[in-house]
Parts: sequence; C-alpha cells; structure tokens
Amino acid sequence: MKRGKDEQEFQSITQASSALSEDLPGRQKRYFISMMVRTACFLLAVFTPSPYRWFFLVGAVVLPYISVIVANGGRETIRGQAKLLNSKREIQ
Repeated sequence: MKRGKDEQEFQSITQASSALSEDLPGRQKRYFISMMVRTACFLLAVFTPSPYRWFFLVGAVVLPYISVIVANGGRETIRGQAKLLNSKREIQ
C-alpha cells in the first residue's frame, strides 16, 4: 500500500531515545574522571620542573572546558529536527 502525502508517518517506541535520567550517571562519571585528570595536571604542574610544568598547566586550564563539552555531548537533537524539517518540506 502506498502512502499519500496527507498521511502522517509514526515512529515506533523502539526508535525512541533513552530518557535524560538514564544518561545522567554516565555523563556525571565522564565529567568526574576528566576533573580528576585536571586535578592531577594541576598537582603535576606544581611539583614538576619547568619545561614539563607548562604542559601540565595548559592541561589544567583547558580541561574544564573540554570536560563540560564532553559531559554535555551525546544528546544531540539536530537529526530529529532535520527529519521534521524535511518532512514539512515534502508536505508543502
């Protein structure tokens, strides 16, 4: 049977993404690990000789930004919105 333009296409429940509450522990764990690496970089920057100190200091400064990006990543909804936009274009 061929679908017309007026019929809506429904998604199956098996295609639904997981709840945010299920993603939270994994994101918290990734953030915690990266903050521990940052703490180690800071401590190593304090206790290592000068040439290596700068490498660890840069790590201690840059890692918070990277940690937030990594912890918040993974819940992109752009694909879903793109499908919605594409389906609206097909209707018009």
